[in-house]
Amino acid sequence: MRTRSLFLNSIIDYMLAKQYSLRSVDTYLKWIAGFINYHDKRHPSSMGDNEVEKYLDYLVLKKNVSPKTQATALNALAFLYKHIIKQELSPDLVFVRSKKQQKLPIVMTPDEVKLLISFLDKRYYLIAGLMYGSGLRVMEAVQLRVQDIDFDYKSIRIWNGKGNKHRIVTLATELIPLLRSQIMQANDYLLLDIKNEQFARVWMPNALARKYPSANKSLAWQYLFPSYKLSADPQTGEIRRHHFYLTGVRKAIKKAALKAQLTKPITPHTLRHSFAAHLLQSGADIRTVQSQLGHSDVKTTQIYTHVLQQGANGVVSPLSKLL
Repeated sequence: MRTRSLFLNSIIDYMLAKQYSLRSVDTYLKWIAGFINYHDKRHPSSMGDNEVEKYLDYLVLKKNVSPKTQATALNALAFLYKHIIKQELSPDLVFVRSKKQQKLPIVMTPDEVKLLISFLDKRYYLIAGLMYGSGLRVMEAVQLRVQDIDFDYKSIRIWNGKGNKHRIVTLATELIPLLRSQIMQANDYLLLDIKNEQFARVWMPNALARKYPSANKSLAWQYLFPSYKLSADPQTGEIRRHHFYLTGVRKAIKKAALKAQLTKPITPHTLRHSFAAHLLQSGADIRTVQSQLGHSDVKTTQIYTHVLQQGANGVVSPLSKLL
């Protein structure tokens, strides 16, 4: 296990107390530690706007990072100075901004999605179905709890998605039998784990764990996609059953794409892109698609309309008319 300074550990404690996700904690810590190391391990309290600007310049000029990566680093440092150092950064920082072009989303056809899923290992079939059928990010899919599935209203509740936002998305009726079977499997694991004296129940956010002390052994709070083996909690060392790992999902989709002989570069996120494009293609309003995807700005969603309109569906090549 990595040894961190008392200062970095205090940031971890603060973020967990504020119910930041473990992924957000790791991401912010990475950039804060990088900032400190870049400036020869000076304490952030002895630095400020000037040092932050130099670090952001370095990320672009030397590391050639993307605009999104640079923005994440800035967010981490803004958080550091606002909440930890208690001295906010200037809103008018001057630094070299990354100008890498945004990547265009890769979109599969419905037939390609069907082919890809047919080659998937059964263990990952349902997760892929949720990413394509509901537009979930891979992290949102693996972190689902049993109670997040609403069969009555055919919807899924997403908590603390990207940007720490909540949203409700559609649920494909065709997945309901598989979901009920998956919940039964989660229940079987729970009944087995409760008999294990070392088992520390499922992980829950600190505030909820205190408010509902017995909820962590209820089926409702179990992960919908529990790992097939127990593991130690990286924060406490307690034995728990985690959810599916992201790497497993990525490898499974990559393997299925190879078997299906798809030439497009396919990742789990391609299923989300395809969900958005196909929803728009079917006549859905762009604001509806924006809400389903959890985008803050409709401009982010509009990229899918560009993909649809700039191809043969929207523009007829003059060569086609000639021939």
